[in-house]
Amino acid sequence: MLDRLRDIVGEKGLLSDPAEMAPWLSDWRQRRTGRAIAVVSPSTTAETAAVVALCNEQDQPIFPVGGNTGLCFGAVPESNRADKPGIVISTRRMNKIRAIDRATGLATVDAGVVLGELHGAATAINRQFPLYLGSEGSAQIGGLISTNAGGTGVLRYGPMRDLVAGLEVVLADGRVLSDLTGLRKDNTGYMLRQLFVGAEGTLGVITGATLKLYPRMSNAAHAWVSVPDPAAAVDLLAAFQDRAGSYIQAFELVSASQFELVKRHIERARFPFADIPRWSVLIELGSEDATTALGDILESTLGDFLERGGVVDAAIAASEQQAADFWQVRHSVSEANKKEGIGIVLDVAVRTSDVAAFIAEADKIAAERYPQAVTEVVCHLGDGNVHYILMFSREFWATLKDAETFALQIERDVHDVAARHSGTFSAEHGVGRKLTEELQRLADPLRYELMCRVKHMFDPKGLMNPDVLLARQSIGSPH
Repeated sequence: MLDRLRDIVGEKGLLSDPAEMAPWLSDWRQRRTGRAIAVVSPSTTAETAAVVALCNEQDQPIFPVGGNTGLCFGAVPESNRADKPGIVISTRRMNKIRAIDRATGLATVDAGVVLGELHGAATAINRQFPLYLGSEGSAQIGGLISTNAGGTGVLRYGPMRDLVAGLEVVLADGRVLSDLTGLRKDNTGYMLRQLFVGAEGTLGVITGATLKLYPRMSNAAHAWVSVPDPAAAVDLLAAFQDRAGSYIQAFELVSASQFELVKRHIERARFPFADIPRWSVLIELGSEDATTALGDILESTLGDFLERGGVVDAAIAASEQQAADFWQVRHSVSEANKKEGIGIVLDVAVRTSDVAAFIAEADKIAAERYPQAVTEVVCHLGDGNVHYILMFSREFWATLKDAETFALQIERDVHDVAARHSGTFSAEHGVGRKLTEELQRLADPLRYELMCRVKHMFDPKGLMNPDVLLARQSIGSPH
């Protein structure tokens, strides 16, 4: 198998030494580790297709991995067969920006292009790719599509699903489905590419994508606002929707407990207040029109709320550097949490109007059942996505006899709160290996059945990222 893989991708594209493979076998937080025969890094779609066809012939499972920045263990290679460990397919060598069409607003890229590199390429033609998150220096386009990533720009531009205009995918048998035209109008039947967005590598290997670009915001205004509670933040959002409408680029709600960790662990973090607010709202307004008085909109809206107590304090960025400092703090959350301890990160979404009630109910349950934890909130308020985090010390975690069961119970408790508010347990992190039981427990049974049928149709042997997204017993073992 190794010899045949080497014939396809060459020496540069094959790792089989355990020490060299190690970075591709664990999740980025080093909580879960798998195994594989090799890490294979094709440099072209044709090479990827040949590798997948060989794996299909040999019944070897396939584990696609991009930048490995996920939180649900979806890229950890864990075969359900002891005799077939499978291979990891890394897209790191597929890193070309194939074309940029400024007039149409499209970029066609390899799956291994790093998000930050696409940002730079778009900026060079006075455009933007509006997906912004803390891991932009390592997250790859293929992985972001496979997990339907979100970020701070979802409020205006939508998640990755809304930014994909075309896909190129190697199917489980090695054939290539190519749909990269990026036409705005194409009414010729099923939109098959949407099946692969959020599929987490269970239906095929994404090798290329056509993505939507937008005009750059030549005019921007940023504020860091202290509010008394989440309900006040929701009211503030509604006011900005009335005043600023489509100018709202981001509207983030963060608890003091979360920013305290950033202050503790991130030396370069700069805060605009002497004391971290109990609840912070970070706001970004943007416009293509340099004459739009965004600063005036910020000041007048915040001034109204200050007068009636809906806002405690506010800092409006006086320069691009200060604005960058605001958002650098926000994007340092994951790094700080990794350094602090063991965080159980819940990725729920409810309607924005239900965010305050969800947080209050989750806080009550956390205090009653998990007093050892410090709770943190990082919320994309405009789209209702609440990252509710229970942070435990490593010392406490080491005392648990069954940490996995303990974590699952936390997840169930908080997911049930979201369900009572007609919400979802996964908004942007995906399901991975971590939440397959929760998907089976909480999803509509008919929807789950249809998902299993789609999986079996595209991957009848069950070789594509087995046991990710769908529980094995629910779709049956191919052997």
